[in-house]
Amino acid sequence: MLRERRIYRNGDFIGWEEATVHLMSHSVARGTTIFEVIRFDATERGPAVFRLHDHIARFENSARLLAMRLPLAHDALCRAVAGTVARNGLERGIVKLVGYHAAPKLDVLPPEGALDLAVFVLDPVADLGLLPFDFEAGVTAVVAETRKLDPRTVPVAAKAAAHYLNGMIAALEARRRGADLAVLLDPEGFLAEGPTESLFLVSGGVLRTAPLGGVLDSITRRSLLEVARHIGLEAREERMRPERLLEAEEVFFANTPFQVIPVRRIDGRELPDAPGPVARRLHEALQRIVSGREPAFASWLYPVSGS
Repeated sequence: MLRERRIYRNGDFIGWEEATVHLMSHSVARGTTIFEVIRFDATERGPAVFRLHDHIARFENSARLLAMRLPLAHDALCRAVAGTVARNGLERGIVKLVGYHAAPKLDVLPPEGALDLAVFVLDPVADLGLLPFDFEAGVTAVVAETRKLDPRTVPVAAKAAAHYLNGMIAALEARRRGADLAVLLDPEGFLAEGPTESLFLVSGGVLRTAPLGGVLDSITRRSLLEVARHIGLEAREERMRPERLLEAEEVFFANTPFQVIPVRRIDGRELPDAPGPVARRLHEALQRIVSGREPAFASWLYPVSGS
């Protein structure tokens, strides 16, 4: 299936096999790549991209934080994403938007000039062999010994490929310990997030998550907080010690592909009622939103038709 995909690269559409970069490119050798992972879903009016303007704004912020220059303005980036979705003819799937330095360079300083730009559109199941996520089954998790990157060393608000080495190490640790996912603590020992997921707790009926500053400003995290308040749930951003996991009524992760990921066991503690009522309400609300069945959040959907 991958060979059928059309990739946007610097204004042209190319085949899968052509989407290459030299091994000595600065982005391969030094990790200077920024990216966004964005979902699109089927609606009555055709495919729509979820919170595209917000994803592009974060992409622009990543470039700013890392002193990178993008080749396109905001609206042109939106059109490039939507146009690539339209070109690939999928009703639902995942977009990966990538900004990178293709030019070879040995120095740690990046090449001058604007980033190269690529947009990939994928069906994670058909193209990559990923199993569909089972919301009802949930996942297991452990608190990793690996700590989250210190924001005093790198700008953790930038969605940069190099930062995910940190998450990869934590994910490998979780696998060695027999769990599906890892919870990373921040440098001071407070709950942070997963390798590629935001972390939420429900305690005392209140939805809680770590504050910005040490975690990524996840679009899904942002969406869940807004949706929770819309449906009458109290939601707080606060620093929490890992012991809070032992008393929480619900624990779940959140990311773009799967949205709400209930945790059924963490560090040996069973949560037999997972998915809990809060996770279920949020999951169902997001399903209505991405499919265009929630008028209050219609502005979150960027239509692909006409792109």
